[in-house]
Order: sequence, then C-alpha cells, then structure tokens
Amino acid sequence: MKLTENGKSPLQKAQEDVEEVKVIMMDNLNKADERNGKLGELEDRADVLLLKSKAFEKTSVKVKQKKRWENKKMKIVFSFIGVAATVIILGLIIYAIVSSTQT
Repeated sequence: MKLTENGKSPLQKAQEDVEEVKVIMMDNLNKADERNGKLGELEDRADVLLLKSKAFEKTSVKVKQKKRWENKKMKIVFSFIGVAATVIILGLIIYAIVSSTQT
C-alpha cells in the first residue's frame, strides 16, 4: 500500500477529505435552516405590518371624511350667520331710510 507524505494511505486521505466536506456541508445546511427561520419570521412581521397599514389607511380615510364633513358644517354655519347679519343690516338700513322719509 502506498502512503502519502503524512503517512496515510490514499483511502484514509480520501475518507478524511470526505469527512471534512461532510462537516462543511452540515454547517452550510444548519446556516441555511437558520436563514430560512429568520426569513419566515421576517415574512410574518411583514404580514402584520401590512395588516396594520391597511387598518391605518381605513382609519385615516374615516378621519379625513369626518374632518371634511365638519369643515362643510362650519362653512354652512358661517354662511348662515353671514346671511343673517346681512339681512339684519339691510333691515336696519331700510328701517332708517323709511323712518327718515316719514319725518
């Protein structure tokens, strides 16, 4: 049997090389499993974030509609007050004109 430079047969050398490759491959598989688990967690967090963003969007649309309605109500109230003030002022002017022409 022929020996290599470190005193081992080619078969022993090949077995050691195979064992070394096996250890490296197992380490790579373990790392891949860890990454897969982390990716799963990341997907779960992304799904939760998506659900929260949809809920936020619905809430913001409701708030926007509510504020728009409140703004319209305020415009109507101020318009009514303006019309009422105008009518009162015109009434006072007409009353003043009518009273000054009668005296």
